[in-house]
Amino acid sequence: MSNELKEKILKAQQEGDIASLYVLEQNAHEHLSDEEIEGFYANILDLALEKLTETLEAHRQMDISEVQDFATLRALYEYAIEHYHAGQNKDASALFEVLSGLSNDAKFSKAMKMHQIAADENIDIDNFLDKIADIELTQQYGTFYISEFQKEAQKLLDNA
Repeated sequence: MSNELKEKILKAQQEGDIASLYVLEQNAHEHLSDEEIEGFYANILDLALEKLTETLEAHRQMDISEVQDFATLRALYEYAIEHYHAGQNKDASALFEVLSGLSNDAKFSKAMKMHQIAADENIDIDNFLDKIADIELTQQYGTFYISEFQKEAQKLLDNA
């Protein structure tokens, strides 16, 4: 890995700049070992958890249109999805619940509620992706999170 890339990553980490770390993500994948990549993402998560704590202590909601808040929400969402993917539905549900109240964006909050309900109903990630989420429409909208859902998803909400 080039020293320049290392310096940029270190500077972003020191400044708590999650957004810059995501900008450097592709370069990191090209130049870092698997172990270093794991550390890279662990660092993003640590920073996101720190920002989560600060946000909760300040009794404020994150603004998804603000770059650092957006990057923080993305990191926390990825963390929740990792738990969901690993079959840790209770942990994932709790994280989705926190996320649903953390953002001032109604669409994001509603989507996190849908994730939470699915995890609470013990719908595994594969069935969630196949039967609840509308991946194609989500990709069209270009959101970092699953934001669009199939008609079946409404039944899940109605029964919750």
